[in-house]
Formats: sequence, C-alpha cells, structure tokens
Amino acid sequence: MGIDVIGDYLTEINVTSPTCVQELDNQFGLNICAQLMDHIESMLPKSA
Repeated sequence: MGIDVIGDYLTEINVTSPTCVQELDNQFGLNICAQLMDHIESMLPKSA
C-alpha cells in the first residue's frame, strides 16, 4: 500500500502499486500496511 500526501491532505491510497513497501516489510520484519490502517482507524471517531 502506498499513500500520496499533499500538504496536510491525504490524496490517494494506492493498494495496487505498493512501491517499496513489500521490500521494507521483508527486510525489516515490518507490516507497514497494518500499521497504516491501525493509525487511520485510531483517528476515526469512536462509535457509541
């Protein structure tokens, strides 16, 4: 997954062309996509 940001605005989430994310995940034992989704979820309003 890749994201494009212009200034303070998220302009695109690209899941079909993840740039270098797979290589970083494999080399450093990361899960960048899960970290991004967890952060996005944490920023959403909590439902009642």
